Amino acid sequence: MQPKIILFNLILLVLSLPLYAAQEYRGRVVAISDGDTLTILDSNKRQIKVRLAEIDTPESKQPYGSKAKQELSALAYNKTAIVKSQSTDRYKRVVGRVYVGNVDVNAELVRRGSAWVYRQYAKDKSLYALENQARKNRVGLWSLPESEKIPPWEWRKSRRK
Repeated sequence: MQPKIILFNLILLVLSLPLYAAQEYRGRVVAISDGDTLTILDSNKRQIKVRLAEIDTPESKQPYGSKAKQELSALAYNKTAIVKSQSTDRYKRVVGRVYVGNVDVNAELVRRGSAWVYRQYAKDKSLYALENQARKNRVGLWSLPESEKIPPWEWRKSRRK
């Protein structure tokens, strides 16, 4: 009997994981940590740190890093946001798509040339078209000299060595 209970609980746990991942949060954006991380304050006064899914912005010490943070702030700071959670990362941040009004903030940052599509995690193919258009039009970080256009994941990797 004991193994059946354990198996049943395990099945329940596995089935509940997608429900957690698909959770939606709503709150006022109260902090911008960097170009792809913000904090919302929900109606229960809980602060929820959110990593924008499928994109990666320059780190603060990289060229365009502070500008990417300013762009996210202009789009979301002190505004009501809806976060459609996809997962939780190793830092316990909610990873999701962020919407302010009718604006998909993740996509808008890519369109403005403030973010790369995070190829390792991106599932939304429309983000690639937005990035290609931003590159073609040399907007945002795509206007930088070639030597300064280092994807953040490569920049972080080079710093770890």
